[in-house]
Amino acid sequence: MARTLVAWCPDWPVRAVRHTGAGVDLPPGAPVALFEHGEVRACSASARREGVRRGQRMRDAQARCPELVTLDYDPGLDVRAFEPVLAAVEEIAPGVQPLRPGTCAVRVAGPGRYFGGEQHAAAVLAERLVEHGVDDVRFGIADAVFAAEQAARQASVQDSVVVPAGESAAFLADLPVSVLDRPELVSLLQRLGLRTLGAFAALRPADVLTRFGPDGALAHRLARGVDDRPFAARRPPSDLEREVTFEPPLEDAEAVAFSVRRTAEAFVAGLAERQLVCTSVWVEVHTDRGETSERQWLHPRWFDAGDLVDRVRWQLQAGAASAVAAPVSGVKLVPADVAPVTDHAEGLWGSGPDARIHRAASKVQSMLGREAVVSAVVGGGRGPADRRTLVPWGDPLTPDRAAAPPWPGSLPAPAPATVYDPPLAAQVVGASGQPVVVSERGSVTAAPARFGVADPPAAGLQPVAAWAGPWPVDERWWDAEQTVRAARFQVVGVDGSAWLLRVSDGVWCVEARYD
Repeated sequence: MARTLVAWCPDWPVRAVRHTGAGVDLPPGAPVALFEHGEVRACSASARREGVRRGQRMRDAQARCPELVTLDYDPGLDVRAFEPVLAAVEEIAPGVQPLRPGTCAVRVAGPGRYFGGEQHAAAVLAERLVEHGVDDVRFGIADAVFAAEQAARQASVQDSVVVPAGESAAFLADLPVSVLDRPELVSLLQRLGLRTLGAFAALRPADVLTRFGPDGALAHRLARGVDDRPFAARRPPSDLEREVTFEPPLEDAEAVAFSVRRTAEAFVAGLAERQLVCTSVWVEVHTDRGETSERQWLHPRWFDAGDLVDRVRWQLQAGAASAVAAPVSGVKLVPADVAPVTDHAEGLWGSGPDARIHRAASKVQSMLGREAVVSAVVGGGRGPADRRTLVPWGDPLTPDRAAAPPWPGSLPAPAPATVYDPPLAAQVVGASGQPVVVSERGSVTAAPARFGVADPPAAGLQPVAAWAGPWPVDERWWDAEQTVRAARFQVVGVDGSAWLLRVSDGVWCVEARYD
């Protein structure tokens, strides 16, 4: 779970009425209540001091506060009024996830590093929102969205509450179950005597799922400080797109690339104004025939103006020497993925790949296809070939299988440097020359004494200086066609060479070599 900051503006529906001018005649400090279907949907702090509460009927609310100003609740007004607030937050911390009007969340790792700490980042956000007229905003910072929101509700005006990493469960334990915002579940838990999140979290997850269903299981995970819901940041604003039109249309790829440079510079500058960088971009090429060619280009770091011009040129030249298929009437650059520049702070000082390597690899991709240039990334698995994932150049380096789950039978570190595909044939014999095999119970019939690579070994069998193993592997035993039963050994020869050997059904092979 990544550290998350939640910004909460109390009584947002009432504030939206004041900010948009819908309640222009409201005197300052007047008790206000917004009604939906005859019940109080939201009310101001001054109305609450008089006893007005959410869910009250209008007659009851007016009986408690005769001077109460009553207005109809407009959900669209809430959203429209909150849009400028989201835009202001995005100027400091891009990648905002709106939770509801008046509440939003951002990943705090990048802004926290940039501004010198999580609380400093919250203070900068508070200052920016005050400039936009939001004087009452509170922040919570925790391992996930739910805990951060509960922390924000305990903060003072323009202040923040920080829950240390790994302590979300302890922070939530004393809170009432009503914060789960599930009326039916909360009523049932209270009747069962479970009045705090800690008491609810103490139940076994399997029992909760059986008794309360999937939504109850989700609420149980939230009570335990585990919020595994995906973080859904909203898409980059459309005003970051840039487009250029050509009149008359251009027929030469180099002319198009030269003419699009100023647009590319404006695209990058617009991102920079918002402290953003673009890591994935759509390039749309429009022709005078009404045709559109579009392609998504990825970058291992971020695009600058020169990179964007190159992508336009390569897209136009794909399958042709210099001319384009039809005269180009316009080019549009659309950001597909943007990230805070603070997330790439190390790359700014040269930690990314060499620019010449990236340009060469990307150009080969444009000519031969996306899969023609790949990077290797190590993930989870038992054998060295299983752990390797080949990722197209520019794509996120994400392995097919995560390294976090346990992998019984996997090899200990370090990983071999050279992996053979396909494996090389090998021979392993004991002291008296008998073949070495591994039984179904994982026992070795004889200690490896000599071995050789290739069958038959060109240089003969050499003595074994040291060996380790076996590491038995029994995979997919339920599938007769894909089942794998083997054992791996690490073997060092007297010449100092180190090998990873595998035996399956009495047949030996070399999977990899250690350097």
